[in-house]
Amino acid sequence: MASRRVTRKWEVFAGRNRFWCDGRLMTAPHPGVFALTLALICGTCALHFAFDCPFLATRVSAAVPAAGAALCASTLAALLRTALSDPGIIPRAAPHEAAALGDAGAGRPPPRAREVLVRGRAVKLKYCFTCKMFRPPRASHCSLCDNCVDRFDHHCPWVGNCVGKRNYRYFYAFVVSLSFLAVFVFACAVAHLALLARGAGAMAALRASPASAVVAAVCFLSVWSVLGLAGFHTYLASTDQTTNEDIKGSFSTRRGVANPNPYSRGNACANCWHVLCGPLAPSLIDRRGIVSGDARDEMPPRFAQVLCAPPAPAPAPVPAPPAAAPPAAPPSPLPTPPAHHRDGVLSGLAGLGGSYTNLFESEARHAYMNHSLDLDPVPLQGERPRESVCERVGERALTGRSVAEVCVGGGGGGGGGRGRRRGGRRRRGGGRRRAERVAPASCCTTPL
Repeated sequence: MASRRVTRKWEVFAGRNRFWCDGRLMTAPHPGVFALTLALICGTCALHFAFDCPFLATRVSAAVPAAGAALCASTLAALLRTALSDPGIIPRAAPHEAAALGDAGAGRPPPRAREVLVRGRAVKLKYCFTCKMFRPPRASHCSLCDNCVDRFDHHCPWVGNCVGKRNYRYFYAFVVSLSFLAVFVFACAVAHLALLARGAGAMAALRASPASAVVAAVCFLSVWSVLGLAGFHTYLASTDQTTNEDIKGSFSTRRGVANPNPYSRGNACANCWHVLCGPLAPSLIDRRGIVSGDARDEMPPRFAQVLCAPPAPAPAPVPAPPAAAPPAAPPSPLPTPPAHHRDGVLSGLAGLGGSYTNLFESEARHAYMNHSLDLDPVPLQGERPRESVCERVGERALTGRSVAEVCVGGGGGGGGGRGRRRGGRRRRGGGRRRAERVAPASCCTTPL
């Protein structure tokens, strides 16, 4: 009996990345520029070792080829590690997770953003309509790879991959190593030509070693951009920023108001240590895992499972044991209104004794995984503080005022809002007229 073929998870991966060696390696969907980068580095180093190193090893020092080999090896190792590793891809939400998030909105589309506190500062969590989840802070969706990447820096075609949380340190090592390599190879080529030109002249030196002239020209044209890139990323690492945040000006001063970086550790050394030498986050995609059944259900725990989690359902009420009938209570002046959602009509009054239920969703709705940061849930933009609303409703219920007056005149319903939008005297009188038109027994049956 023929054995059934095993399907790996990289074969059903939702993004556009290309996988190699049975899912052990991954690149961007178009790695052609990465191949060009690899060819330029290898070709330049080959000319350097073939023409410059033998001459300089005998005329200057044997350490010249050794230093060149060390720089070339470190540059290629950092390049391959950056290009072939997971940059920090956040798996997409499973269908049941996306459906749960839609159900949590009571039929409405999910909000475009939520807010959390990062060390006391409000940070927005944007909703990704492709991945069907709220992205963690500093994450962004790469349109080329079609993935959300944690701590997204940029998509670099020269390395053929996104640069994110898991491979930024290798990208920085590649840029710095390439800078030293370009300077070293350029200096060796110029020294070779200068030693040849001592007795025969410059033209004779160029005819004697044309490869050195080619190497010097290539390094001279590329060293300036590489040095500038290394300096720029040194600045970013020392301030704990990303290229994406720097381009957008996320932490720049706006309209004279300072907007400090909440992720900064306070000094350049601490930031560099955290960005370049901190613990490496594990990969969230199990590329080599075996698919059994629905591939999406096999995904490991991730950010989306926390950010897309619906509010915890309320526990089922425990039936009370039968008891003697209580004495008849006096008739209530107002009936108990039915339940409804938070956007319009107030509800949840259990009676006129002042007890009422929470008008908004549970705090679990704003839950967010810590992600090595101090995060505190905060209300969404546009939500009213529940304490002030509940206290106002309870007070008016105790005083016997009409529930319609609570909904309309208290600033929580639609009538008062309409009056405010129209302005002038209409704003002052709109709430009263609306309260007069609505009967107390049906004031909460429909949104005002």
